[in-house]
Amino acid sequence: MSPNIDEVKTGGIAEYLPSELDSRVESCREVYELNRHRVYSWAFWMTDNELAAEELTVQSFGRALAGNDEPTADDIDSALIAELRDYMPLGTLSLNCPPCDRVLSVRRNTLRVELERAVMQLPSTEKLIFLMHDAEGYEHDRVARLLNLTEDDSRRAVHQARLRLRELLADC
Repeated sequence: MSPNIDEVKTGGIAEYLPSELDSRVESCREVYELNRHRVYSWAFWMTDNELAAEELTVQSFGRALAGNDEPTADDIDSALIAELRDYMPLGTLSLNCPPCDRVLSVRRNTLRVELERAVMQLPSTEKLIFLMHDAEGYEHDRVARLLNLTEDDSRRAVHQARLRLRELLADC
């Protein structure tokens, strides 16, 4: 004869699980809220497409949270970079601007839209490094670690991106 429902002892996994799930959900929500603007912003700058940026954001958080209950900003950045690598070629530096032989005047009032268009024209690796270093303030060692490059490559990429941006903005 099977035991009466009142006779079944309480406790065990059934009581523990809801509180554990609640704390996990809250932890994930907090990580998401702290990092979502940066992740979406980078994804949008890299794709120039809202739907693709949203999809990359969701996939990045899914990847980061699958590997760790409380991922750090570096874990989330690494997840986004992994998603971006699946989406586009990333990791090879392609800009090689010649040394400046004249001063390009870009000190006029540059419109934001002109700057945005210029940034969008950068190759993907240089664009990401430029955004990480100049827009987010990441140090070259952190950029290099996240992208599996050397610090010198990171410095060179930022310099080349700035030169190319000057060229593009001087033509506006």
